Amino acid sequence: MSLPDNDFVAGLVLAAGGSSRLGRPKQTLPYNGTTLLGHVLGSARACGFDQLVVAIGGAADDVRAKVDLSGAELVENREYGEGCSSSIAAALPALDPRCDVLVLMLGDQPGVGPTAVRTLLARHGGAPMAVSRYEDGRGHPFAFRRSVFHELGELHGDKAVWKLIERRPDDVVEVRVPGRVPPDVDTWADYEALSGV
Repeated sequence: MSLPDNDFVAGLVLAAGGSSRLGRPKQTLPYNGTTLLGHVLGSARACGFDQLVVAIGGAADDVRAKVDLSGAELVENREYGEGCSSSIAAALPALDPRCDVLVLMLGDQPGVGPTAVRTLLARHGGAPMAVSRYEDGRGHPFAFRRSVFHELGELHGDKAVWKLIERRPDDVVEVRVPGRVPPDVDTWADYEALSGV
């Protein structure tokens, strides 16, 4: 998936959460003929990234045993209780040195597909940061150029990426994506609503 100027694009799927609100590993929940994380990784593979990395942490052994991780480089974040930013920090050293753009995807948000990613990359215009603008607000996927990687690596907490985006509005491009922000799975009710069980 090269951009017009032949950028090297890496995808990072954040899937290290401990599923504390759900009570069991959400990464391994059955979804659409595979698992929740397996579905997201299938979408990520379909994007054609030059490199695909997945960060796991909570229930790492279960995830390795039950989720199809083929085609992705695995990073284990042992500090996953510190929030999503700790997974980004753990994954950055695994990125190929040629990486120009990093796309963030959430392992519990199966509604984000290749079209949203391709739209974001095609229309971000070389901005340091790009976010998807849905009909009802901002959401993933996000894209970051190499100039922001150092700041990404120094973030702390669960919503730190959002705070970085809010702190540097002049460096952020919003890319219109049709539809509403795809739901993520934090609770059993979320999972039931998403999967129709």
